[in-house]
Amino acid sequence: MITSKPKADSSRALVGQFAATRWTVVLTAGQTASPQAGRALEELCRAYWYPLYAYVRRRGYDVHEAEDLTQEFFARLLAKNYLADVDRAKGKFRSFLLASLKHFLANEWDRAHAAKRGGGQLFLSLDTKTAETRYLSEPADELTAEKLLERQWALALLDQVLDRLQAEFVADGKAAQFEQLKVFLTEGKGSTSYASVAAKLGTTEGAVKVAAHRLRRRYRELLREEISHTVATPAEVEEEIRHLFAAFR
Repeated sequence: MITSKPKADSSRALVGQFAATRWTVVLTAGQTASPQAGRALEELCRAYWYPLYAYVRRRGYDVHEAEDLTQEFFARLLAKNYLADVDRAKGKFRSFLLASLKHFLANEWDRAHAAKRGGGQLFLSLDTKTAETRYLSEPADELTAEKLLERQWALALLDQVLDRLQAEFVADGKAAQFEQLKVFLTEGKGSTSYASVAAKLGTTEGAVKVAAHRLRRRYRELLREEISHTVATPAEVEEEIRHLFAAFR
């Protein structure tokens, strides 16, 4: 039997709890040296650094330059108070990072190229070898660096959502069930039948239809929650969803 625990209505909870989301914590901290804001910023950077690496590569820097620049950018971002000039009216984390990176590339390349900064301290561990493998697998299209960043940002966000959804199933002891059901999220409509999944799980087709419906609903809830971590106000969530999915067109 496939069962699923009822989840809280995240759309209603979103407004009431928005002040506690990660990017809002960072913005609210502003010019203070808040440890909570520092941890929140590091967590966001760790989740969404690859799109910036891809941006640097698409701007024409070679692999070694892109590795050094990306590492140095995050080292400075996490070590220095770059948040003092953040405009709350333009509070998307994606917009903040891109503007900061453009400024860094325009003004800091010579010093960053001369030697890595940060006193030898590693502020954020980045898997640059894997990043280059990912970058080389990007389609050889005419996407600008900005468009590539937006597409990779959207993909990184979707990966975060899928990882969180999988973690919930694993915590409930349903890892095998998730592996079978996730095709209804990751593959095209009709590519896998409910009957075939039901046979693998030893349940009924009707039970799989219900479970797939709950899975999609929970995925949408987590998507909105994850996006809420990267924008400054609840009103920006739907706008950001539309913007990011437009990156695939």
